[in-house]
Amino acid sequence: MIIGALWYSPVLFGKAWMSLKGISKKDIEKAKQKGMAKSYITMFVALLVMYTVLDYIIVISGATTIMAGATIGFIVWLGFIATVMLNTVLWDNQPIKLYAINVLHYLVVLIIAGAILSVW
Repeated sequence: MIIGALWYSPVLFGKAWMSLKGISKKDIEKAKQKGMAKSYITMFVALLVMYTVLDYIIVISGATTIMAGATIGFIVWLGFIATVMLNTVLWDNQPIKLYAINVLHYLVVLIIAGAILSVW
C-alpha cells in the first residue's frame, strides 16, 4: 500500500492518473470527506490474499533467492495481472496510458513482494 500511495501521488503518476480517469481534486476531497477507511481496509485484506497466494507459489516452486522470487512475481504479474487488466482497454475503452499506469504499479509491487517473500 505504501508503493501504491507513492505511485498514485502527484510525485509520480497521480496527476496523469487523475486526468485519464477524469477525476478532479474536488472529487478526491469529496471521497476523503465521505471516509475512505472501508476502502483501505478492503484493499488491505485483498492485498493480504494476493501476497498469501504469491507466497504459496514461491514456497511450492522452491524459490529461495531474491532473483527467483522477483521472477515469480514477474510471471504472476504477466500471467494474471497484465492479461486480465487488459480488459479495461479492450472492453471498457480506457486509455492505454491508464492501463500502463495501473498495470505497471502491480509489476513493481509483485516483483518486490516476490523478492521479499522468497527470502523471508
